[in-house]
Amino acid sequence: MARKPEKVDDTPPWPSPRTNPRLVGHDEAERALLDSFNSGKLPHAWLICGPRGIGKATLAHRFARFLLAGEHGGGLFGAPTSLDVDLDSPPARRLVAGGHADMRNIEIGINERTGRRRTEIIVDDVRDLGSFMRLTPAEGGYRVAVIDAADEMNRNAMNAVLKLLEEPPPRAVLLLVAHAPGGLLPTIRSRCRRLSLKAPPEPVAIELVGHYMPDLPSAERATLVRLTEGSVGRALELVRAGGLALYGDLFGLLAGLPRLDANAIHAFAEKVARRGDDGERDFRTVAFLLDWWLKSLLRQGATGEASPDLLANEGALRQRLLQGAGLDRWMQVWEKVAHLFARADAVNLDRKQVVLGSLFAFQSAIR
Repeated sequence: MARKPEKVDDTPPWPSPRTNPRLVGHDEAERALLDSFNSGKLPHAWLICGPRGIGKATLAHRFARFLLAGEHGGGLFGAPTSLDVDLDSPPARRLVAGGHADMRNIEIGINERTGRRRTEIIVDDVRDLGSFMRLTPAEGGYRVAVIDAADEMNRNAMNAVLKLLEEPPPRAVLLLVAHAPGGLLPTIRSRCRRLSLKAPPEPVAIELVGHYMPDLPSAERATLVRLTEGSVGRALELVRAGGLALYGDLFGLLAGLPRLDANAIHAFAEKVARRGDDGERDFRTVAFLLDWWLKSLLRQGATGEASPDLLANEGALRQRLLQGAGLDRWMQVWEKVAHLFARADAVNLDRKQVVLGSLFAFQSAIR
């Protein structure tokens, strides 16, 4: 009998939010959480929002560790002045291992039928959250749940969480991480204390990328941070996905506009639409890169402010495209590309055709 191929370890070379002890650039947000705790009037629910990949989930888990593994005694030592905890303490070690009885982490799960990651958090993922949060804390402190990301819940899941927010149990804290809080029910937003995070300054983001990827050349670190607008998480994912190489391939295909090399485009689409984890990652990365590039084109057309060139002659290409078609036309292209990639998941469109349709939309705009 033929041996099954060994499963490749796909674990990223940087810590997950649950295990990451390092958070830089969000001192004000940490202070807001700490001050609220020290006031004795800690809200039962927090909405931690901001761009994807800037540390929101890391902050949520850092606060969860503080609530469940921190020393809050006061008295001789006074009120806590930091969210830091002893990472070697038994409660902290259980949290990192995902085995703390008073902690629940909710995120998008795997579809058991297809074996693939779902595109949303479903009601089954949160169904027992209310009963969990209403239990007496096993270790005498709090019950804490992190939903990452809350704006990825479907309507039924949101309604289940709303019931919990309407009748919050004592000694329970719900931390909702949201990339786009507008996607949440207004009644959920109104029942949470909002904490908005921004991307760290560019030098801080570059330093963080270097911390997690020390072998990455400094020029590539800077390029990745500019491409992701300070999102360290996205920058690291792009490294893992070969994002800079894909960006170069995309630019090479578009640089000849209004002409396109049909053979090269078909080969590129075939590559990024292939089956398997690598193809899935390439497809997601191309979706992000096309979205970013079109947004930078629209921004330049609307404000006259050019984005920094990540590759030679990139600015000249943007200028040529803006001269070849009006801003309204490029807005239509952006909407079409976004719609195609969204529909790829919703109705299982042929992914090669999604990529081809997106690239040929550029050509159609300036013909």
